[in-house]
Amino acid sequence: MKHSSTRTPNGIAVSQVEWQPPTSLHPWKRNARTHSKKQVRQIAASIERFGFTNPVLVDADNAILAGHGRVEVAKLLGLAEVPCLRIETMSAAEKRAYVIADNKLALNAGWDEDNLAEELRDLLALDLDFDVGLTGFSIPEIDSLVDGLEPEDPGAPEDDVIPAETPARCRAGDPSATARSRSRSTTRVCGTENSRVERGSA
Repeated sequence: MKHSSTRTPNGIAVSQVEWQPPTSLHPWKRNARTHSKKQVRQIAASIERFGFTNPVLVDADNAILAGHGRVEVAKLLGLAEVPCLRIETMSAAEKRAYVIADNKLALNAGWDEDNLAEELRDLLALDLDFDVGLTGFSIPEIDSLVDGLEPEDPGAPEDDVIPAETPARCRAGDPSATARSRSRSTTRVCGTENSRVERGSA
């Protein structure tokens, strides 16, 4: 069956959502992105709670352009079908570049840690009927972020006083330092001489 896909004037590919058995989809031949068992479990928990909200992108041959992890989870959960968007407007080179870009561009994003911490703190304060770990953050990570919102204890003003500079243990030209240095040198020399004597008497 031929599936149509066009481009709008601004270059956006338009395609209708299709429902395909996950077993009919196959990974991109050189997909470099990996998914740990832990991440697969996280994706599975998210799909079970929130649904399959992000369609898989496939080409005309059902090769996956984006959504390898979601397809793996769909097979794990025994889903009969998954939503797909069929992209037929890309050249072979564009598809190869897109598979990389889809994964890498997301990694280039950052976090506003204050906003993130406040959002997680507010979620913890709610009477949730789901695990806040569905956000992808572990409890230790959440605790660390939320703890960072607490203002630091200013401490006692006297603790900020810089202590007076302590005198150096020895100064240049100090006779005692020179004597200690000579003593160490003598010890090394004596040790060498003793070794020679011992070897000579063997």
